[in-house]
Amino acid sequence: MQLINMTTYSSCAKKLLFAYYLFIISSCCIFNFSYGRNLNPNFKVKAVNLGGWLLTEGWIKPSLFDGIPNKDFLDGTGLQFKSVTVGKYLCAELGGGNIIVANRTDASGWETFKIWRINSTTFNFRVFNKEFVGIDGSGNVVAVKNKAGISETFEIVRNSDDPNRVRIKSTNGFFLQVKTEELVTADNGGNGGWGNDDPSVFIIKTSGRLEGEFQITNGYGPIMAPQVMREHWRTYIVEEDFKFIASNGLNAVRIPIGWWIASDPTPPKPYVGGSLHALDNAFLWARKYGLNVIIDLHAAPGSQNPWEHSSNRDGTIEWGKTDDTIQQTVEVIDFLTARYAKNPSLYAVELINEPLAPEVTLDMVKKLYQDGYNAVRKHSSTAYVVMSNRLGSSDATELLTFASGLKGSVIDVHYYNLFSDIYDNMSVQQNLDYVKYDRTAQLNIVTQSNGPLTFVGEWVAEWQVRDATKEDYQKYANAQLEVFGRATFGWAYWTLKNVNNHWSMEWMIKNGYIKL
Repeated sequence: MQLINMTTYSSCAKKLLFAYYLFIISSCCIFNFSYGRNLNPNFKVKAVNLGGWLLTEGWIKPSLFDGIPNKDFLDGTGLQFKSVTVGKYLCAELGGGNIIVANRTDASGWETFKIWRINSTTFNFRVFNKEFVGIDGSGNVVAVKNKAGISETFEIVRNSDDPNRVRIKSTNGFFLQVKTEELVTADNGGNGGWGNDDPSVFIIKTSGRLEGEFQITNGYGPIMAPQVMREHWRTYIVEEDFKFIASNGLNAVRIPIGWWIASDPTPPKPYVGGSLHALDNAFLWARKYGLNVIIDLHAAPGSQNPWEHSSNRDGTIEWGKTDDTIQQTVEVIDFLTARYAKNPSLYAVELINEPLAPEVTLDMVKKLYQDGYNAVRKHSSTAYVVMSNRLGSSDATELLTFASGLKGSVIDVHYYNLFSDIYDNMSVQQNLDYVKYDRTAQLNIVTQSNGPLTFVGEWVAEWQVRDATKEDYQKYANAQLEVFGRATFGWAYWTLKNVNNHWSMEWMIKNGYIKL
């Protein structure tokens, strides 16, 4: 820039010129400054998931559920009712939309009734085709309504001597009873004993359960849930954990969260306010210890998969069935990016975790990913936008062409030598070879020179091998680190800690099973 001799100008002119220079300098700062980091293809994420903290997964800390009354009757628990008089199971005929019968010798899907919990003893029962059990005008038990009302509400009364023997009380004041195998009614006074001659007595068996955020908050209820959850958020992950992460070769954290965080401090029931404050703390600690943060929307409205970590109420996938759930998800992404865009620790935003095909279609996720990408870019030009591959899809490359046109996009894949029969009988060497050859091939398929970056967003050093030595585990961890280290964005280990030290990163590091 050419300098001007100020001595030739009047006092007023000097002031005007000085103001002009200030404008030029500030304009350069304003229009060239971008919060966060520049997109850097040479930097690779070495992260750990902070699972079980701001989004509940019961297996990570089972004791969280200990104080819930009737904790075996949580939302989504499948109950099967066997009549003591006819010796057969209640069944929603044709899976629903019909009468309830008691003529099945064995119990499967039509014989399983999923709980919607109202309080510790009162419930709705949802059947296979998603109708609710209720009482018709003649007092017969049916499953025909898609929404639960008074006639679809029941109380479970347990035998104090044998809690698996129950009666089911309707809101008409009477108990359900099996009159014949084809006729179940709500007209028993419940005055008999608990013996095998009473048609109102059933033996219950559990078939599947969920222990996620919905279950714990609805289980404790509006008085206890805030106390339990806020104490958990305050104590489970603390500043010292961020210091530990930063001092042991990791450079980032992936933080799973639920959609209701955007409504904090008064999220919709049964959720509890306070997780947003904990996320704020995470960003403060990350900045203090030089860590990057990946915000991971793990639970979307309506649930994008049937598992507890999407805060699913009963295993039903409702996300994407209407544009409302997609738009609500985009609004959550917009809220989070706007809140943290100015924080230099914000490194990436993951738009949704593990949507499950075929219930979640490719068109659904593409709509979310385009609109969610735009929401992130509205607030940040530097945050990476992570897009999870659909689980269950036969085409791992289905997002590559779409994502290639979006600067700073990342495809997230999850690799576990678990959760499938093919791994059950693998030896140590077979697992090592599978990582070296099969995982390499799978990662290569989604890694293209002009495509989006690749991210192994979840992996673990756990396997199905029995009696493996410490050296075996070290080899297995190192094999995965070598292969997943080739992902162009980086990787994230599945969890920092859990109550049983279930191959958590913290336990692996402290016990010498892994070195970064």
